[in-house]
Amino acid sequence: MKLRLPGRRDRAETTIETPSDSAAEAATGTGKGRPTPKRSVAQGRRPGPPPPPPTTRKEAYKRMREQQASRRAESRAGMARGEEAYLPARDRGPVRKLVRDIVDSRRNVGSFFLVIAGVALIGTIVPSIVVRNYASYMLFGFFLLLIVDSVVLSRKIKGKVAERFPDAPKTRGVVWYGISRATMIRRWRFPKPEVPLGADV
Repeated sequence: MKLRLPGRRDRAETTIETPSDSAAEAATGTGKGRPTPKRSVAQGRRPGPPPPPPTTRKEAYKRMREQQASRRAESRAGMARGEEAYLPARDRGPVRKLVRDIVDSRRNVGSFFLVIAGVALIGTIVPSIVVRNYASYMLFGFFLLLIVDSVVLSRKIKGKVAERFPDAPKTRGVVWYGISRATMIRRWRFPKPEVPLGADV
């Protein structure tokens, strides 16, 4: 609000700036409410000009490869986060998401397969017959545990899917999907686990 002082019309009009004017100017971003941005900052806010078109075939091929690599990296990051738009068909849908959470929330015998198989393989090449026998027994016992654990996991998957999605189609495909995921080491699973071990799914 500006107040005009009476008298002396021949002189320049004198105005008084009230605190409300300063507050209004600061709120709207005009006047003394904010400092004037530097030229480099103001230019940085403007969108830059588009890159010039490639002049040679080699440059065009290089740009195409860079764009493809950028899209692949973006797609892989989206898949790792479990975003539906980036997932392949076999991983899409709320049913598959539930199966992944079930598998990732428990300790699976299958995730130790590579470790046990590596130890058993080393044991089979040892000259000692006793060590080779123990390696064979260990591998055989591990496969028995793997079968039992897979049966338990399959029943849990069927029960949870039937409870959450009673109208879902047959669960044979999702059971094998869960068992195959359970045989992978946790940090190597893709999409990445989204629930911690022991979570109530």
